[in-house]
Amino acid sequence: MKKSLKAHITCLERELRMTDTDLGEMIKASPVWRERDDLLQSVPGVGPVLLRTLLADSPELGRLSHGEIAKLVGVAPLSRDPGTMRGRRFVQGGRATLRAVLYRAALVATKRHAVIRAFHLRLLAAGKPKKHGRVACMRTLLTILNVMARTAQVWAMNAIASVLLPA
Repeated sequence: MKKSLKAHITCLERELRMTDTDLGEMIKASPVWRERDDLLQSVPGVGPVLLRTLLADSPELGRLSHGEIAKLVGVAPLSRDPGTMRGRRFVQGGRATLRAVLYRAALVATKRHAVIRAFHLRLLAAGKPKKHGRVACMRTLLTILNVMARTAQVWAMNAIASVLLPA
């Protein structure tokens, strides 16, 4: 049984490598995807997994406003305030696969991306829970990528940071 499981895992890993290679070749073969890939890879901390997920799951990137793209992915704060009651905001819905990959990317960005790290630390200093800060960082990272896709400008920390993250 153990031998059979190992053989199955090896087969799945080989299929995954082949699929990853095929995706890379398809991106290189398409001028539109290659251009978008090069553009978004200029952001520190944005890697091939996030880029391929964005290309596959969000063709609307760059065509929607920051609120619309955040709601589409499922990182926009929603409220449920019946009558005079005021509750906590929450996120729900959206594209779960993209949201999961974006969460992992934001987790890394809070440690390695200067703009996102500063934003996250500012939220924590203001008393926000870590999870709320991470979701806000997911939304900010998505907004940065959306603006870059819309304007076709490569990453420029000062320009993007001044627009998105006022002090």
